[in-house]
Amino acid sequence: MEIIPILLIVLICAALLLGYPVAFTLAGTSILFALLGITLDFFDPNLFKTIPMRIFGIMNNQTLLAVPLFVFMGVVLERSGIAAKMLRDMAIVFKNTNSGLSISIIIVGALLAASTGIVGATVVTMGLMSLPAMLKQGYDKDFASGLVASTGTLGQIIPPSIALVLLGDVMSNAYQRAQNNMGVFSQETVSVGDLFLGAIVPGIMIVVGYLIYTILINQKKEFTPIEEIEGEANILKTLLPPATLIFVVLGSIIVGIATPTEAAGVGAFGALIIAGLNGSANLELLRATSYKAATVTTMIFSILIGASIFSLIFRGVGGDLLVDQIFEMMPGGKYTALLFILLAIFLFGFILDFIEICYVIIPLVAPPLLMMGFDPVWLGILMAINLQTSFLTPPFGFSLFYLRGVADESIKTTDIYKGVVPFIIIQLIVLITVMIFPFFVL
Repeated sequence: MEIIPILLIVLICAALLLGYPVAFTLAGTSILFALLGITLDFFDPNLFKTIPMRIFGIMNNQTLLAVPLFVFMGVVLERSGIAAKMLRDMAIVFKNTNSGLSISIIIVGALLAASTGIVGATVVTMGLMSLPAMLKQGYDKDFASGLVASTGTLGQIIPPSIALVLLGDVMSNAYQRAQNNMGVFSQETVSVGDLFLGAIVPGIMIVVGYLIYTILINQKKEFTPIEEIEGEANILKTLLPPATLIFVVLGSIIVGIATPTEAAGVGAFGALIIAGLNGSANLELLRATSYKAATVTTMIFSILIGASIFSLIFRGVGGDLLVDQIFEMMPGGKYTALLFILLAIFLFGFILDFIEICYVIIPLVAPPLLMMGFDPVWLGILMAINLQTSFLTPPFGFSLFYLRGVADESIKTTDIYKGVVPFIIIQLIVLITVMIFPFFVL
């Protein structure tokens, strides 16, 4: 009967290739498959009846309530003009430094990543603001596009990342399931705060790697000063509010003063205050950001519900047993299994967004890996870095398509592909380093 769960996956993949929405494909195909299973007596109808309770569980999850609040916080900071001010002031500070603009982009991109937590928004924002300026100053097209695309993906790993919030919820459930399977009744837990704390050092390592490469590659080049970037920069006034907000949000979670949901609420309110200080807070901004946040949140939760239904029915037809058998048959021990799963997640990142991967792929593969003795926080950070690299890798990386949509026509797709390669290597070095030396995370 191993063919039945495989058949379910094949049907879902076929529907996705035909262009049907992910959320409705996961839910609709799985439900139709379950109804067929009830008719042919290979699916327990009692499991089918639990679908409403699973949907209620998602909507009642306090941790996931942080998602719309973090999205709102990010959209407010994105649309209030703060990013443009930060980039301008940083460019003024480094205008007499060789490759100063590129250094500014990395620093601002890292702050935007920590502020917005949304990869697509960061790539598009940085692409519109900084890419034309870099080309005007004389940077190579491939380097400029690669830097912008790579910096935009930092929102995947630098907390408070929405990806880490979702991954924290998934890893918590997977860890509990793994402990149940092992007969552990005094169970340990893993939280979103644990992942936030674990992601700080790898995030800094990637940013430092970007800075070192940027300085080395451009140290002998001369760039044309941009006349428009004049005046005096007030770095303290520009950077202090968003940096303080990030510190308060992350610090309150890591120290244990606030839950991720409570900290996200503070972050959303703080973003509105910063927008007010920036002079951009008005009803139009509130309307536009609320609409955007609601749209993104609806998309996320629709996928979560669809993935939850798929997960239930996949397990109901023996899919979890099939996954366990695959792991048992795999030669080379647990590290071979880990490398295989990381490669699989990397490839899935070409065709699926991190939300689908978090709630479709990881719940299937994480419990067997955790049962092998891997630390859930370390494993979660490896998966996050791996996904970030996948989103940047040609030819199907999501960040590349985001940048392609806003880049100047003079920039060819091959320029973008060529430009991201060094930054991919940097991320792979960090991934391997964290894999070999877990103390950077734990």
